[in-house]
Amino acid sequence: MISTGKSQRILFALAVFFLLILGAAAVAAPWVTPYKPTEQFLARRFHAPGLQNLLGTDNFGRDILSRVIYGSRSALIVGIVTVSLALSVGATMGILAGLGSRSLDSFLMLFMDAILSFPTILLAMTVVSFMGYGLVQVMLALGIISSPVFARLVRAETLSIKTEGYVEAARALGTPVIKIVFKHIIPNLLGKLVVQCSITFASSIVIEASLSYLGVGTQPPMASWGLMLKDARNYLVQAPWMAIYPGLCLALTVLAFNIIGDTLSERLNPRLNGSS
Repeated sequence: MISTGKSQRILFALAVFFLLILGAAAVAAPWVTPYKPTEQFLARRFHAPGLQNLLGTDNFGRDILSRVIYGSRSALIVGIVTVSLALSVGATMGILAGLGSRSLDSFLMLFMDAILSFPTILLAMTVVSFMGYGLVQVMLALGIISSPVFARLVRAETLSIKTEGYVEAARALGTPVIKIVFKHIIPNLLGKLVVQCSITFASSIVIEASLSYLGVGTQPPMASWGLMLKDARNYLVQAPWMAIYPGLCLALTVLAFNIIGDTLSERLNPRLNGSS
């Protein structure tokens, strides 16, 4: 029998390998796709998977494989921008709250809690509707919505780290706060931030696909997994491959990020490492 630790390492390696392949395909999309994602072949509408179209065609005769690969671009770009924006805004808010005065801490956390109090999809739809439909607006909305999670995490860790002896000694010696942040606080936060980044990456991909499915995210004729699922909903019996392949890519990508997040969470947790 395969031990739990070994099976977890295998799953982690498979998840990383899948994401590397997905990322490479997204970067090299113009060179690896057999057709342009918006190219229509009306004579080949609803063609089943075959040699000419490996994953079949959709209701406009567009190649599913090409659109899936270009859809991975949208998903990964949304994840990268969302995580970067949420991390920068949330970490800044969290550090200010953790190191600032009690009144500043209360104000910032009240603002973050107010954002968290709204349902994610509903708030995302509201923000996107206010700023306009499109991929850029989705990324900005998801970055804003995801920042409170990072803010609360960073604040909690900052409050704990700033009571450590080496931090108090640095403050007593007159070390500037900005130097304490970059030398003592941020290095001790990196482990948990990496885990949270992987979780946020997965959730942002799902939310982007949901918004595109609802018609307020990526707009036609651009390729997006959520948009492909929206196009496939009326042809599930006639052409099931229109929904199977983008849905499978979405599920596997989210699963891969969740596996990486869970594995890193255990590896970077000193209590779990000490007991194993």
